[in-house]
Amino acid sequence: MTVELPATALELRSLVTADGMLELSLHDVPVPTPGVDEVLVRVEAAPINPSDLGLLVASADMAAATVTGTAERPVVTAPLAAGSVERLSARIGESLPVGNEGAGTVVAAGASAAAQGLLGRTVAIAGGAMYAQYRLVAAAACLVLPDGATARDGASSFVNPLTALGMVETMRSEGHSALVHTAAASNLGQMLVKICLADGIPLVNIVRKSEQEEILRSLGAVHVCNSASPSFEADLVDALTATSATLAFDATGGGTLASQILNGMEDAAAASPTATYSRYGSSVHKQVYIYGALDTGPTVLIRNFGMAWGIGGWLLTPFLQRSGAETIGRLQARVAAELTTTFASTYTREVSLQGMLAPDAFNAYNRRATGEKFLVTP
Repeated sequence: MTVELPATALELRSLVTADGMLELSLHDVPVPTPGVDEVLVRVEAAPINPSDLGLLVASADMAAATVTGTAERPVVTAPLAAGSVERLSARIGESLPVGNEGAGTVVAAGASAAAQGLLGRTVAIAGGAMYAQYRLVAAAACLVLPDGATARDGASSFVNPLTALGMVETMRSEGHSALVHTAAASNLGQMLVKICLADGIPLVNIVRKSEQEEILRSLGAVHVCNSASPSFEADLVDALTATSATLAFDATGGGTLASQILNGMEDAAAASPTATYSRYGSSVHKQVYIYGALDTGPTVLIRNFGMAWGIGGWLLTPFLQRSGAETIGRLQARVAAELTTTFASTYTREVSLQGMLAPDAFNAYNRRATGEKFLVTP
């Protein structure tokens, strides 16, 4: 396979300035030549995940953004939130590429057999800097997509699938037997529903809207609780009692939801026929991991859940670093085998690199709304 490559290509960059401004723009960067064990991927599809937005828009007020430049080279400028310049001091003046994952075609390869074997294949990668037209990566970092699968099919092969599988792995390794998941109608949440149904794992899904309940029930979800319902806390305790779930993954972060889950777990444990009274609460350990920040406000704990509890952060990258090559290989093999079923992603809108910088686009994807997912087609 021989492809004529340009000397330069476009890459989206995010810049924070010392005077408290965010700047998003497109840059011409050299198209690199692969080393011995490297491949060059023409990026054809890359999702905008919530995990991308922290780097992409930092804490900027995108509602106050202005767009200058041209249609082909727009430049977005927006003020940062008050007090955030100090927190972002390490990246001031650094023009940073963005985009955690994506997929495309291998158009050039190094001399090694592993690299040459990927030439012309459609692959998924999670190498960062994916909002670009070309991406140079190690051949070993590529996930070869099944025959017939497109870059669009494989664009979201890493972050959401491995996060959902990582939650299940964490559950098993820590000795829990069931899960709770918030913002559960997201693409990731729908994957988790399918995984838990296939693996026989009880799952409590927490959503915010009735239409989100319907989405999950249509997939076969048994326990779906609507946090906007007046009966939410009672419904949650019923679901926790039925499932004995003692581990939760919370995408919300702020507010009282983590506390409500811990309190519900405590109530469910106290209602067990084998429970005995203790002024320290139940001896059943209850754990909430926060892995997102859909609510950027403080996490508020109302401590009616005894003393056997924990709350902490959970991220995919540290989980993978702890897991080792064998576990990662096993999880990736499952993703590849179930790419268009369990791990299929749906997108509400596709945009080019230039389209990412249009006001209607950045105001939409920055809302982080459940069920609204953008796909970038560089």
